[in-house]
Amino acid sequence: MAAPRTPSRSGAKPTKIPRVSWREPHPAPIVLVSGPEEVCAERAIAGVRDYLRAEDPALEVSDVRADDYAPGTLLSLTSPSLFGEPRLVRVSGVEKCSDAFIQEAVSYLDNPQEGATVILRHTGASVRGKKLLDALRAGTGGGIEIACPAVKRDSDRVDFAAGEFRAAKKRIAPAALRALVSAFADDLTELAAACQQLIGDVDGDISEEIVTKYYGGRVEVSAFVVADTAIAGRYGEALVALRHALSSGADPVPMVAAFAMKLRTMARVAGNREPSRQLAQRLGMKDWQVDRARRDLAGWNERSLGMAIQATARADGEVKGAARDPIFALERMVTVIATRQPFGE
Repeated sequence: MAAPRTPSRSGAKPTKIPRVSWREPHPAPIVLVSGPEEVCAERAIAGVRDYLRAEDPALEVSDVRADDYAPGTLLSLTSPSLFGEPRLVRVSGVEKCSDAFIQEAVSYLDNPQEGATVILRHTGASVRGKKLLDALRAGTGGGIEIACPAVKRDSDRVDFAAGEFRAAKKRIAPAALRALVSAFADDLTELAAACQQLIGDVDGDISEEIVTKYYGGRVEVSAFVVADTAIAGRYGEALVALRHALSSGADPVPMVAAFAMKLRTMARVAGNREPSRQLAQRLGMKDWQVDRARRDLAGWNERSLGMAIQATARADGEVKGAARDPIFALERMVTVIATRQPFGE
């Protein structure tokens, strides 16, 4: 059954539209996804899309940039088609929207199109679009708001990770949860990915021993620090980070796995000029993964990326028993990746 699309008038704050959790999004004529936390915003937007697509697989999905808006686009994309398929219009960059978009979006609130859902993504980075947001929050257009506030405090990260497992109906021991959050304290996107990996890989409850096996306390985060530094071409820093990780007890196997994961993602994204959202959808990835891979690809080319992937594949075999000295294998891999040259040159 479709969620009700008429707004409640009982909001306690200076808003008359319902507030909906990003974990339990549902459609409305207008959906405001507000706040800076992109991980939560992407989940909310994808959730609305999946909800609508489950109702009707013929859903038409369109993407619009509010900062590069062509007049008439909103009405054109939301107007009923010949066969009456439902429409979803995802509008990004509302915090940078043009005057033309503000004017047309405010007018649209007075007469939302039947069968259309419009998602407005506003990061809160500016007050641009305030007239539109005020009208929407006052109840015009029958909308809802999905707030995605920044996750900064340790307690917020614990709540976020606990929510990931709760949503998947997967139990995780309190000590395991703390260890996992500690390992990924600096990057919510990587924490989310780690939660999903454990949810997908582990049958039954998740214990501290399982988290230690996968991430070694801080091993996985150390591995990503080493990988990020090497991929950025900072050779000396990468070697220092590698030795620090190893002295802290890092296992060479997940260290190589971290490199392999990042390089595979870079290879899938390399050379593709599709918008991040479209490419992510086609590859089965998240928008932030595409954006991160594109940043990582700065200074890389087909030759150097291929060489790095080969060096990582060689190191993977060597740290799993094909060589006597796994530490040397790691240092050689880091050298090839950070210098983007064959070992010894």
